[in-house]
Amino acid sequence: MAYDFEFLKVEIEEGVATVRLDRPKMNALNNQVFLEIGNCATELQYDDEVRAVVITGGEKVFAAGADIKEMVGATPAQVAKIIGGAQDALTRLENVLKPVIAAVNGFALGGGCELSLAADWRFAGEKAQIGVPEILLGIIPGAGGTQRLPRLIGPARAKEMIFSGRFYDAATCLEYGVVDKVVEGDGAAVIAEAQKVARRYATKYPPVALAMAKRSVNHGLNCSIIDGLAIEAQSIAICFSTEDQTIGMETFIKEGPGKARFIGK
Repeated sequence: MAYDFEFLKVEIEEGVATVRLDRPKMNALNNQVFLEIGNCATELQYDDEVRAVVITGGEKVFAAGADIKEMVGATPAQVAKIIGGAQDALTRLENVLKPVIAAVNGFALGGGCELSLAADWRFAGEKAQIGVPEILLGIIPGAGGTQRLPRLIGPARAKEMIFSGRFYDAATCLEYGVVDKVVEGDGAAVIAEAQKVARRYATKYPPVALAMAKRSVNHGLNCSIIDGLAIEAQSIAICFSTEDQTIGMETFIKEGPGKARFIGK
C-alpha cells in the first residue's frame, strides 16, 4: 500500500497503523483532508499488514473542525457535495473491519469530533476539549454528528451537546460516554496508550473473527434485530473457514481458555 497523502502521515509497526493528521496549525478538515481519510481507510481495510489502527492529530491537537473559509460562501448544492464527501470518508473509516482507536489531544471540535466518532474507541488526554459547535455558526453537524453521537451516548445528551455548541472537557466526556478512557500525562502518553491497546488486538487476536464481530455490531445497529441476527449467523459461519477457529477451539479443548496463539489465517 502506498499511503501517499499530503495531509496524512501513516506509520506501520507491529501490525498497528498510526494515522496522523498533518495540516498545521489546527488540522482543519477541508475537502482534500476528507478525501484522503476516505482513501486511507480503503487502503487500511485491504492491507494485510495492518491489523489495528490508531488515528490522531498529534500531541497537541486532534482536529479543530471543518475549514470554515472553504464553506462560508458555498451554495446549497456545493455544501451537499462537501458534506457527501465528508460523510462518505467517515463511513469508510467506520467500516474498516479492524479495531480503530482515536487518540484525542487538544481540540476535537465539529468535524474533528465527528472523525473521532467513526472510531471504535476514543482515548482522550486530560486537557482535551471535545464538542460539536456548529450551532454557533448557524448550521448543524454534517459529517455524521447528529447520527453517531445519539447512537453512542443517547439522544438526550447528544441533543444537549449539539444544541448548546459547548466545548466539553475530558472528564465530562468520559462521564457522558463520548470517550472511553482519559489518559494521564502529556499528548504522547495518549497516543502511546492507544498504540499499546491496538498492538494487543493486532498481535493476540484472530483478525477474521475481529472483523466479523465488528461487521455484525456495526451493521446490526442499522437494521432490525431479525436482519441483525442473519448478519451474525453469516459472520460466525465465515469464522469457521479460518485456521484460527481450528486453533482456538482445539487449544481450548487441550489447554483451556485464553491459551491459543492465533496465526491470522
